[in-house]
Amino acid sequence: MTSAASREERDITPPPPPPPAEITYSGQYSVNPLAEVSFRRMCGQLPAVLNRIARLAWRTDRRAVQLLLVCQAVAGISAAVLLTATARAMKPVLGDGSADDRLQGAVPALLVVTLAAALGRGTAAVAAYAERRITPRLTTETDSSLVEVVCRVEASAYAEEGFSDRHEAAEMGVMRSHVMVADAQRFLSALIRMVTAGGVLSVLNPLMLPLLLLAVLPAGVGAVLTARVDYEIHYANVADRNVRGMMRWWATTSKYGDEVRANSMADYLVFWYRALSDRCDRRTLAAAPRTLRIALLSALAGGVFLVATWSALAWLVVSGRIELAVAATAVIAVQTVLAALSQVVVNGAAVFHTSLYLSDMQSFLDDAAARTPRRGPRKHSAPTEEIRLEEVVYQYPGKDKPAVDGVSLTLKRGRILAIVGANGSGKSTLTRLLTGIYLPDKGRVTWNGTDLAEVDPATVWANTGLVPQIFAQWPLRVRENITLGQPRTHDDVPVWAAVDAVGLREAVEDLPAGLDTLLSRDVFGGTELSGGQWQRIACSRALYRRPGLLILDEPTSQMDPRGEHQIFEQIKAIAADRITIVVTHRLENTRIADHIVVMEHGRITEQGRYDDLVHGGGTFAELLELSQDR
Repeated sequence: MTSAASREERDITPPPPPPPAEITYSGQYSVNPLAEVSFRRMCGQLPAVLNRIARLAWRTDRRAVQLLLVCQAVAGISAAVLLTATARAMKPVLGDGSADDRLQGAVPALLVVTLAAALGRGTAAVAAYAERRITPRLTTETDSSLVEVVCRVEASAYAEEGFSDRHEAAEMGVMRSHVMVADAQRFLSALIRMVTAGGVLSVLNPLMLPLLLLAVLPAGVGAVLTARVDYEIHYANVADRNVRGMMRWWATTSKYGDEVRANSMADYLVFWYRALSDRCDRRTLAAAPRTLRIALLSALAGGVFLVATWSALAWLVVSGRIELAVAATAVIAVQTVLAALSQVVVNGAAVFHTSLYLSDMQSFLDDAAARTPRRGPRKHSAPTEEIRLEEVVYQYPGKDKPAVDGVSLTLKRGRILAIVGANGSGKSTLTRLLTGIYLPDKGRVTWNGTDLAEVDPATVWANTGLVPQIFAQWPLRVRENITLGQPRTHDDVPVWAAVDAVGLREAVEDLPAGLDTLLSRDVFGGTELSGGQWQRIACSRALYRRPGLLILDEPTSQMDPRGEHQIFEQIKAIAADRITIVVTHRLENTRIADHIVVMEHGRITEQGRYDDLVHGGGTFAELLELSQDR
């Protein structure tokens, strides 16, 4: 009885949710770039990193960079003057005579010390001001550069393994860019102070400087090794952080809030997010013993050499090799050099740490920039009379079979082409090839007889209007959602014409601010549209462009019958001036087409007019019958 109850309970109790999948790559960009790099080579990167930061800052604000360099020079001079004046003040203070006489003898040098200290603080404040002038604009520039290259990269790059993770790593470089000028400025400032104080200390006694360097060197080695460990953890977590970031947006945006709640998805999404976060944390915690060992060993070695430094100074004084006044100055110089050396180590490690992420960012920027379409000097000129595909083949990276396989097709101005087929048959890929978003692996696509591989893609896309199956709902005003930054006139006449073409005037006029209404419920003062209204906005955006090639991929899937009828009537009304392509699963809508092609497994298996295909007994007739058998 108990056994049967247990089995019944097991059958009723649902299984635990599956954990997030482990993501591992083995491609070109799956190897940690630091895995084979030696410590010496890592340290040797610092001059190159500083040079890169200087060039970036110079392009951002030359005057601020010049001011920063002047401040560094003045700070170094003031530090040298401060120590020299301190040495002069120590002689009368520690010499013979009455207290008044010794104080009076030290006053001139003490005034110089005061002025030098004030000058040092003043230059530090001015340097901070210069750094604040550079950093925001530099961060904005790197961030904007990243956005630009991703927007302009060849669309085929998105399908390559590791592209999204490299993008995520580059984003970390952008985040670190806001501290790189400050780190570099502090490193140079500390280096100058160290050199000037070390010079004074060498004059006092040459033995002290190498001992000080040995005292701080272990800390520098430890800091760099710790930075390397931190980067290894960052590199190991890139893929998981990337997926977690995407899932965070999908789970928390209001756009998908109804689905999350009504389908009881919240518990699993929270579990999934915590599980992935815990995985990243485990990698971080697993490295903690390594960083502890590095810190303890570097502190132990540094402490031994620091004791040796102070012991050497005490021995010099006791043995009479240096005067008491010189010894007092040496104490101050030692403290100054130690502080400067520590800052050199700390900020040098910070610069090195930042350089790891900047290298990722620069590598991604260079690679993405190299992938920006540069297909040829020719320019496409309207009107677009003919588009031809000649035995076109395209295969996505990592796939076993082509998405489009040996397709030949001719499109003429004034005609409507309908493309139908099951999901995954290659319809959307075919439209990307027609517009030049993708270039074929084999065969060619020509516009007015010119191969798209030889044409500046911007001139092609200027004559293209695309309503994709998954379109963007931009958090912009209605007007900008339709024109998308490409107004044709100073008034709204063409905007309203595009609104009227899709039957959206009444809905727009009912919005709080008409064309000036912000279409985003997540922003204060914004308004949300229904799915069908958004689809009409997407159609109006393409119609507003008056393109030579108009492509509509499931343009009415979310519309009511009245809206769908109006869109297709508009398509027929304007078809004479352009090449029109309609991709749809609603086969009744293909009646408006002059020619229909049916795709299966990347190939055209049937083509002809609607009436011919209906009675042809092929795939088209089968799909039409299935759509009506409900």
